[in-house]
Amino acid sequence: MKIICIGRNYANHAKEMNSAVPEEPVFFMKPETALIKNNQPFYLPDFSKEIHHEVELVLKISKNGKNIDEKFAHKYYSEIGIGIDFTARDLQKKCKEKGLPWEIAKAFDGSAPISEFMPLSKLKSSEKINFHLDINNKTVQKGNSTDLIFSFNKVVSYVSKFVTLKTGDLIFTGTPEGVGAVSIGDVLDAYLENEKILSFEIK
Repeated sequence: MKIICIGRNYANHAKEMNSAVPEEPVFFMKPETALIKNNQPFYLPDFSKEIHHEVELVLKISKNGKNIDEKFAHKYYSEIGIGIDFTARDLQKKCKEKGLPWEIAKAFDGSAPISEFMPLSKLKSSEKINFHLDINNKTVQKGNSTDLIFSFNKVVSYVSKFVTLKTGDLIFTGTPEGVGAVSIGDVLDAYLENEKILSFEIK
């Protein structure tokens, strides 16, 4: 099982990171050991002083596919959830400055808390999906899938040119603006539409 993450897929997030808006999807990967399930807590690692939250809609791949045509991409996923792409921003900055890969800032153990998944068919609209993240009962990030630079179908098609997608693979589709640091004692609640489907504490 693979965890594929799309970077800079919301224009306002790209701006807040002082990054160019990409012309093609940018993706990186996390290992399975990054997953945290069942609302288990996230423990701040000792190697970073600046762990940032990035809330994202997550697709679950439903069948194997390679070189998927964009017009058929919707046949390769039917469930959606919410995940947090935790990022060691201080480590990422150092890696970027040196022109190095930054997996250590993105792919560390526990860096991908994930909700349960629900059928897209359960949603009022599978093309206009609202989601948001609250920390300590205050909304810090809010997004809608219509604001994606690259749609779900574009992302699935593009990634499949390089990496064979397999049943159960997860695609984190990008984060909206509002990313920021988390601290011990924070409680993170993530909502798909108005339904809270992920809730956990920082320890």
